Amino acid sequence: MPVATAVAHPNIALCKYWGKRDRALNLPSVGSLSLTLAPFSTTTTVEWGADFDELVLNGRTGTAAEASKVFGLLDLIDSWRPRVRVLTENDFPTAAGLASSSSGFAALALAATTAAGQKRSAEELSTLARRGSGSAARSIFGGWSEWKLGEREDGLDSYAFEIAPQDHWDVRMIVAIFDAGPKSISSRDGMLHTQQTSPYYPAWVQSAPRDLAEARSAIRNRDLAALGTVMERSALRMHACMMAADPAVLYWKSGSLWAQETVRMLRDQGIPCAWTMDAGPNVKVLVPAAHAGVVAARLARVAEQVHVLEPGGPARIVG
Repeated sequence: MPVATAVAHPNIALCKYWGKRDRALNLPSVGSLSLTLAPFSTTTTVEWGADFDELVLNGRTGTAAEASKVFGLLDLIDSWRPRVRVLTENDFPTAAGLASSSSGFAALALAATTAAGQKRSAEELSTLARRGSGSAARSIFGGWSEWKLGEREDGLDSYAFEIAPQDHWDVRMIVAIFDAGPKSISSRDGMLHTQQTSPYYPAWVQSAPRDLAEARSAIRNRDLAALGTVMERSALRMHACMMAADPAVLYWKSGSLWAQETVRMLRDQGIPCAWTMDAGPNVKVLVPAAHAGVVAARLARVAEQVHVLEPGGPARIVG
């Protein structure tokens, strides 16, 4: 039976994606921009032509909801597909605001199309991965990538593309984990609730194009101060929208605030760094590689775990 194994890395959005203009197609309300990160990765093996549909996620049988998303994506690859066995493993916490779905569905899209004997361009793979998880559109690519908002109703112009390659800028992303468990509200549910009930949501959408333009320029110029301003502004505005929802969607913990304040103190001491947060309590800090050790050591005083990540490569076939 045809088998393929793919590896993909998660990405962390620096200009945030929050909200959808089309839920069924996972079309975003705003464009977004991210950095793909290694060594965190998802490894996914797809056996095309198994005895029955099976999903094994991190050594356990996938839930009905997880299987529905995975096999729904496979139906898009081939509506007359055979039974498929999917084995997927994350080497970092799942559903904890560390973008496990981005690497998961990027690896799935590449492994499944390869096992099915299909040759797809990076743009086509990005469009396909987006249907499983919006942020997965960006994990097809390494380095720095942007996910286009798009205008078409069918979503075929909403995909990611590379802004700068993996080796463009010698930086590190320090991940400070304050809670490695699954978050209380999924990103999918949190987005919809925010979009439906937050009075700040229209302003969030309106502010996004400026953030993207400034972030693109900062990345190309390797200007961490300029990029950091955009990163923190985008994260704060996204979380402000959530907090203003009715009832509020609140992912922060006390450690999240401590980490933010630590970053500001380090900057005052002359260490260039900037923080961001996704849908979860964990804080990510972008810093030049030369300063990564100092920043990681400071965050380790309070965080449960600290990981030092570097720019990662694109999704790839490994077997």
